[in-house]
Amino acid sequence: MVLALEDEFVWDSWYVHDGDLWHCFFLKAPRSIGDPELRHWNVKYGHATSTDLVNWTHLGTCFNPSPGPSWDDYTIWTGSTVRGDDGLWHLYYTGGSRNEDAKFQRIGHATSRDLHNWKRVGDGQILDLDGPNAHQYETGYPNTWHDRAMRDPWVMKDPDGGWIMYFTARVSGVAEPNAAGCIGFATSPDGYDWTLEPPVFAGGYGQLEVPQVFEAGGRWYCLFCTAAEHFSKAQAGLTPGGPVTGNHYLTGADPRGPWALAPGFLDGALPPRRYAARILDTGAGLVILGFADRPKGRFVGHIMDPEPVIPGKDGLLRIAIRQEAAE
Repeated sequence: MVLALEDEFVWDSWYVHDGDLWHCFFLKAPRSIGDPELRHWNVKYGHATSTDLVNWTHLGTCFNPSPGPSWDDYTIWTGSTVRGDDGLWHLYYTGGSRNEDAKFQRIGHATSRDLHNWKRVGDGQILDLDGPNAHQYETGYPNTWHDRAMRDPWVMKDPDGGWIMYFTARVSGVAEPNAAGCIGFATSPDGYDWTLEPPVFAGGYGQLEVPQVFEAGGRWYCLFCTAAEHFSKAQAGLTPGGPVTGNHYLTGADPRGPWALAPGFLDGALPPRRYAARILDTGAGLVILGFADRPKGRFVGHIMDPEPVIPGKDGLLRIAIRQEAAE
């Protein structure tokens, strides 16, 4: 089984475990738009539940762009969900405005008691590329990239207290566009008020999308995804077999870093098999889930079944890839 909807494209996803249920939140758009590339501008959040990450019950749409002129009235892209110190569920999400053609991305916040009905905190917006550390990021548009990147927030408890956030962004002052991708960083004492901090990692790629930070076996990992056309010249030369599209990771001894790129590439292919993956701890081991991209050259748009991830004694991750066709 896969998480597939007959009438809708499904792509980026994120997960929380509550009691016996896994909750999956995902981006979706109607297949009636025809061209799957248009899905980014016709997006809503779907919500599904499962006891085993294989068999899913789709609960329908749970979050939409704001209805009218607002910083997030055009797009709502990838986010993360956590339970806060106040007992509420907190959704952190990417927003883009119609007035700016979603070229400027910002980060928003909503809360819920039931993981399905979400209410924005104020107008939703909680973080932008401003403040004393903004100069370390690429903050303008037009620039050397196709947008002013600030998206895909991943929020977690800080082991030292408070909350920390990672997100996709780009650093300033780098001559090669494909070497300026970074993992942005922010901190909060309570999950409501956020401070932009310097990036925790930069380089290797033009963008490091959909970051997810987790600990396994005493080591910290930052999963991300990127595309073959976004490898820097140096990183392309260091990658056996050359650039691919898919999911890779950083390693570190602490969630604040320093972070380093793992050698090789974790989970990539051309044409791309799986993208925007997450690694989950099921209690019986780690698994990876992501959406089926273009394994045979055409966009598929469903969430693939989980596959085991095995941390080695060397600290590197390896995937036991299933042999079934992605679609």
